[in-house]
Amino acid sequence: MTRLIIETDNNWAKMKIKGAIQTEVNLFKRVTDKIQHKLINFEQRYGKLDRESLYGKIDDMELIEWEGEIETLEKLQKRLKSLEEITFEYR
Repeated sequence: MTRLIIETDNNWAKMKIKGAIQTEVNLFKRVTDKIQHKLINFEQRYGKLDRESLYGKIDDMELIEWEGEIETLEKLQKRLKSLEEITFEYR
């Protein structure tokens, strides 16, 4: 968990900081949802990712794209989780 301490009497600044982080959270959610949808479509066409069984049966670029999407999704989910865990403390 991350605790963010904001020391200011300016309510506008407090809300702006919190809003900026929430905007990032919303962006990460939209992007991860989009990637998950792409992965679902791929799995519906070819089944679960198994490089050995799919090698030579599907376009290599599609397979590389699928693997890249999985890697990107994992990274984004970690970043999203870290942002969602932020708690704000105002002083």
